[in-house]
Amino acid sequence: MHGWALLWTLLGIFAGGLALNLTPCIYPLIPITVSYFGGRSGRGKGDVVRHGVCYIGGLVLTNSLLGVFAALTGNLMGAMLQNPLVLAGIAGVLIIFASSLFGIWEIKLPFWLTQAASKSYTGFFGSFFMGITLGVVAAPCIGPFIIGLLTWVASLGDPLIGFGVFFTLSLGLGFPLFLLALFSGQLNKLPSSGEWMLWVRRLMSWILLGMAAYFIRSLLAPGFQNYLLAAIAIGAGLHLGWFDRTQALFRAFTWIKVMVGVVWLVLGIYWGGSELLKGPGVKWHPYSETVMMAAANHKKPVIIDFYANWCAPCRKLDEVTFHHPDIVKLSQKDFMMVKVDLTQKSDRSYDELLHQFNVKGVPTVVFLDPNGQEKKELRVIDYIKPDDFLNLMATLR
Repeated sequence: MHGWALLWTLLGIFAGGLALNLTPCIYPLIPITVSYFGGRSGRGKGDVVRHGVCYIGGLVLTNSLLGVFAALTGNLMGAMLQNPLVLAGIAGVLIIFASSLFGIWEIKLPFWLTQAASKSYTGFFGSFFMGITLGVVAAPCIGPFIIGLLTWVASLGDPLIGFGVFFTLSLGLGFPLFLLALFSGQLNKLPSSGEWMLWVRRLMSWILLGMAAYFIRSLLAPGFQNYLLAAIAIGAGLHLGWFDRTQALFRAFTWIKVMVGVVWLVLGIYWGGSELLKGPGVKWHPYSETVMMAAANHKKPVIIDFYANWCAPCRKLDEVTFHHPDIVKLSQKDFMMVKVDLTQKSDRSYDELLHQFNVKGVPTVVFLDPNGQEKKELRVIDYIKPDDFLNLMATLR
């Protein structure tokens, strides 16, 4: 994940952190937090700012460490995600947590843990400790969302992205409280707690269902993977925007519901429509000695794609790059396209092949010239845009 895709993902996660402040577990904490910082306002804004930074620092520290740890175990997670039972289990857990946010059942923390988190400490450490324990106090609402995000970060396997994701989430979660602490006199302008916060919980529930679909989609036929996401997005849009009867005392709530519903519907139509409009893709040959011999006899260069269904960049390569019309046309005429599917590693026949090409992970795309020698400078180990891949094909040819 790079460039604009990463930027938009982080912006979405920041927005998710902001939205978590509207859940029934965190919203009531706003007056408590503001009064805590407001008691220091007599010492000047600078002192409040320093305490606010300590507060957000505690929140960022705990969540970012979780993100890095999840990403560092990404290889283990990747190995686990080769098992359909594990994928189904993860999706099942996310669905169970989503049902909690729908109100079907409630998460209750042990009393001793809640009591420890609610203790008050003085000084800058007190502000830092408040940030650390915010996640504990708010766990019944944000816990399911955090667990879903941790699972997704672990599947990416990039510690830097893991840190960035949870750093951004923490900023989104802590920023409104910090801002209100600076302007505590504006607290009376906030909408009062009410039924509308249940709608926010249902929004988070649909996000968790989308995460469940993200993990389970690799078990589906390629043509149905985007349809599952589209169905969930359309269902969320209709439910959150129109079918849900939640009311609020402030007028903007109705428009917020409609706008969120429209955004979900647009996403659903986009995912479903992109699947319908997607043209034919590259025709791959499963790896075999016979296929490699045929390529050698015809003096054709070979492109070998080491792939796994549970690998997000692999799927993006398949759905975008390897469906580009120019790549499809060129691959049929001038190349031998070979796919090594590593989704299930119960078949040990590929071990020697992985060792031969020194493949450390997926995706890995290897380019062999007509003599069967790898052009190592062309090797691809992440998602690559169609135009860049076409340049690599032209270089190889």
